[in-house]
Amino acid sequence: MLQPVGKVPPFDPNNPVMVAKAGETTGDVEFAHEIAPGADILVAETPVAETAAGGGFPEYMAAEDYVIRHCLGDVISQSFSLPEQNFPGRAALLRLRYAYRDARRHHVTVLAASNDFGAAGVTPAGTGYLHPVVWWPASDPLVTGVGGTRLHLNAAGDRTSPDTAWNDSRNTAVAKVFGALPWAGGGGLSAIFTRPAYQDPVRGVTGNRRGVPDVAMSGSLSGAVAVFESFTGAPGVWGPGGGTSAATPEFAGIVAVADQYAHKKLGFINPALYRLEQEHAPGIVDVTKGSNTVSFTQGGKTITIKGYRARPGYDLVTGVGTINAAWFVPELAGAG
Repeated sequence: MLQPVGKVPPFDPNNPVMVAKAGETTGDVEFAHEIAPGADILVAETPVAETAAGGGFPEYMAAEDYVIRHCLGDVISQSFSLPEQNFPGRAALLRLRYAYRDARRHHVTVLAASNDFGAAGVTPAGTGYLHPVVWWPASDPLVTGVGGTRLHLNAAGDRTSPDTAWNDSRNTAVAKVFGALPWAGGGGLSAIFTRPAYQDPVRGVTGNRRGVPDVAMSGSLSGAVAVFESFTGAPGVWGPGGGTSAATPEFAGIVAVADQYAHKKLGFINPALYRLEQEHAPGIVDVTKGSNTVSFTQGGKTITIKGYRARPGYDLVTGVGTINAAWFVPELAGAG
């Protein structure tokens, strides 16, 4: 554990923000460890939590840049995000990108969760936009945006049908456990960034904008994973977890294994992802069903934000698709 930009206050179990962040951090570490149990995991803590207007993000970027410049990690998993429109302006957002430019120069892979509210800009504080939005940093062209899927398994863990796009927006059972929010994998078109060259093969879907996400992993809350936490005191408890905050460290574990397989840091992997998708590499599994259209309540009214549908090939719900790691690890190692 590292505190590169200032001392972090002691954990207060009565502080709901600290409890939420402790849960987020616990899940991130466990999900990455489950995929890559031999990997060393470094947690970079910052003393300031994010706000709905982008507060805290300068500290996040400074901490990441410290890790990058001191060669303390090969893969960075980010579970924080805000709608692009929440930042004070385009210039304010662009000023935060220096860490990602340094990551590319140092061959560090940077991943980010595409968000858990589908095509919407609604936040847990209850604010929302009445049109589709995407969330940064997953929308950054220098970052690999990770969306969510739903696995369909039997009690033995065998697949009963192909994976679908994660969408629990109208799931009452999920609402009872996680709250009545428009839970679904984020995706859409950036209002800030134009289409990067690596997305030229999917320009028919993205047009001239940066499309999000790039790839997707298991994130469904109705198919949640078990998380153990002890930060609220011994002996600790098990509880359900999920979202793209689970999908992102899952994919980070896979990239870490691919780095090991390649005997080098693979760094910026987006060009390789899209090249493998165009080659129909068996490690990338197409997701063709589901959507990220969601509903939420604002001002006492139910609002539906029409998102995008999963489709053959690249889409704005699951990206190039999800991963069969046994095939994907050597494919990515070779492509990188």
